[in-house]
Amino acid sequence: MKRHARVVVIGGGVVGCSVLYHLTKLGWSDVVLCERKELTAGSSWHAAGGFHALNGDPTVSRLQAYTISLYREIESLSGQDVGLHLTGGLNVASTPERWELLHSDCARHQVLGIKTELVSPAQVREMCPIMDTRGILGALYDPHEGHLDPSGATRAYAKAASLKGAEIYRHTRVLEIVPSGRSSWHVVTDAGTIESEHVVNAAGLWAREVGQMVGVQLPLVPMEHHYLLTEDLTELESAGRELPMVLDLDAEIYLRQERKGVLLGVYEKEATPWSLDGTPWDYGETELLPPNLDRLTDALAKGFQHFPALSTAGIRRIINGPFTFTPDGNPLVGPVPGLTHYWVACGVMAGFAQGGGVGLALAQWITQGEPEGDILAMDVARFGAYASRHYTVAKAREFYSRRFQIAYPNEYWPAGRPTKTSTVHPILRAAGAVFGVSYGLEVPLYFSRPGEAAGEIPTLKRSNAHECVRAECEMARRSVGLLDISSFAKYEVRGPKARAELSRVLAGRLPEASRVRLTPMLANSGRLMGDLTTFRLAEDRFLICGSGYLQTWHMRWFNQHLSGPGCDVVNVSEFYGGIALFGPRSRELLQRVARTDMSDAAFPFMTVRLMDLAFAPAIAARLSVTGELGYEVYVPAPYLPSLVESVLQAASDVELRHVGLYALNSLRLEKSFGIWSREYSRDYTPAMAGLTRFIDYERAGFIGRSAALHDRDRSPERRLVTLCIDALDADAFGYEPVELGNRLVGFTTSGGYGHCTDTSLAMGYLSSAVSDAETDLTVRIAGEVRRCRVLQSPIFDPEGRRMRG
Repeated sequence: MKRHARVVVIGGGVVGCSVLYHLTKLGWSDVVLCERKELTAGSSWHAAGGFHALNGDPTVSRLQAYTISLYREIESLSGQDVGLHLTGGLNVASTPERWELLHSDCARHQVLGIKTELVSPAQVREMCPIMDTRGILGALYDPHEGHLDPSGATRAYAKAASLKGAEIYRHTRVLEIVPSGRSSWHVVTDAGTIESEHVVNAAGLWAREVGQMVGVQLPLVPMEHHYLLTEDLTELESAGRELPMVLDLDAEIYLRQERKGVLLGVYEKEATPWSLDGTPWDYGETELLPPNLDRLTDALAKGFQHFPALSTAGIRRIINGPFTFTPDGNPLVGPVPGLTHYWVACGVMAGFAQGGGVGLALAQWITQGEPEGDILAMDVARFGAYASRHYTVAKAREFYSRRFQIAYPNEYWPAGRPTKTSTVHPILRAAGAVFGVSYGLEVPLYFSRPGEAAGEIPTLKRSNAHECVRAECEMARRSVGLLDISSFAKYEVRGPKARAELSRVLAGRLPEASRVRLTPMLANSGRLMGDLTTFRLAEDRFLICGSGYLQTWHMRWFNQHLSGPGCDVVNVSEFYGGIALFGPRSRELLQRVARTDMSDAAFPFMTVRLMDLAFAPAIAARLSVTGELGYEVYVPAPYLPSLVESVLQAASDVELRHVGLYALNSLRLEKSFGIWSREYSRDYTPAMAGLTRFIDYERAGFIGRSAALHDRDRSPERRLVTLCIDALDADAFGYEPVELGNRLVGFTTSGGYGHCTDTSLAMGYLSSAVSDAETDLTVRIAGEVRRCRVLQSPIFDPEGRRMRG
């Protein structure tokens, strides 16, 4: 055994072996893998081995497509047969809602470069003759779905890595992981100790235990999962072609051919967590859990109805094996916040669909400093302290039980709620707030009107919230809207070196004292790392605000790059609550609770002040994300209820309405203001996103400057635009294809209805060649082709006079 290595990967399942292979593919050969038993001796050995590129998250879809394309490569490199069956796959719809969703999915796949098509019931029957297609509306066909041999694929990764210099230690259990004191780790095994610069936790069912070795509680839980193998079917004995993978979404089952029988899997409603107190170290390799067919009765009945031949088929084997789930079903990938060079690649419940992409992204991160694309959907830093063990179990059970149910873009599932509430939650609830959730915190989406049933009906089209949101938007444009912004992320940076350190981390020009600036943050590649707003409260004190769900993500970056003496950074998001007031009468209203002159001369646009508002010590800033005269006010959270009550009392003769995030989305679209994870992400550069005016290119030394200069001085491949759409009863959500004739020229990133301009709006990225064109384009909304055109300026107040007035 080596005594030193550059990377130690812990876990010999498909994910760990993929990480090992990709590290060698990117040029790092001094890497080793430790496996406590044999390769695949966890979830990998009993996996069904299916794979598909389709996923609700575009980033995950891209990485799954990469995984599938990789199997021929590792088979050729290693000489190991992976047992590849590229049968194609059918996602079947039996309800109008599901069929509508599949139309939308098919359109989005164009943007992702995934070729799928919608097929008729007759075509389904032709491809899958054992299926009863009565009641079927159609299916989405993906020619690149299929299945493989889990053991062969895992060993192919391992052999390909070994051929490039990696070493694999089987029957080597990791006992401890101890910091060396010199930015490396001592990985203590039962066969000796390896000092390694990097450690990768790819331990699968044991990832929780390997995390606990370094004091980390990963949000993971193993869940039991059943599938069964039938005896041979007469209908398949003389079949000329192998059955495709079939995902019967409404029956909540999946099926593929296995020899001359089938493999039938289910996600039962009563999801069953396994081994909550820890996975036994001696589990695996050949062990399975006792089957419980009673839990599967309803699902199997649906399966026999849709596949009549199965009702008389004998069952050859029942598999009940555990595999790990996270609260949202996506993997945990990346550097663990607060630890140096400790990485995770776990929670990958679809290892043979996602393992290759996970391995590539993590290997790029380790060797190059960042992955090539935005992988926030898989980043371990998307969760915070709220993701407790109890929360993780509740959400994982919910995700498992709803695995094949439609997840609507306006739907927030109920498990694990409420976990956190702002201090004004009772006030908002009494006012009729309908809540969503962000980073564990309940956030107001909109406010129902008196006499209306509370709650939004999930849909792909405009919902029952539409008219409520219209009233909120109109009030904000006419008088005053009040929004709880406690969910915004807030970081305080202070100290004698705060300015110098922030000048290195932020690419934007820092504000002078008592001023506010938009300050993008870049990665070394020049791609966006944050769309932050910086408030300068004093010479050596700054408040930085951003998207609330990025708190762990931002703090990991800050701690990596703002760690020098003389500069302290603290996440104060939960210490401060806040409200935004916006609208033509917002200044008048705020003046009534302030002892400070709020006039335009005394408090101009993009100014921040420390002041008392009613009984609360406040940080008040004049800025606007709605295009109206507006203010953001942050106060210590216990003061927020009294501040809100004071504002409401002061508004006795002023029209004021509580507004939610839906109204904010409508108002910001009318101003062509982008938001993070939609218009801005690590997929884009400042030139693409139209943010070059906020970058301080002349200042040397900030992270990403060299790449940013290169980006500035060339024409970007695509540009961010706003689209006006001739929509009917549905608006864009994101990743809808935009076409010129029959040619794909771009895609949407977000959308909604502009209530104050009576226009369906979307933002998105178009090819630079057409981004300025005065021509009709088309976009597919809820599966329907609609005409659209590029707006050359914001549709509402294009000169920005109202917010500066």
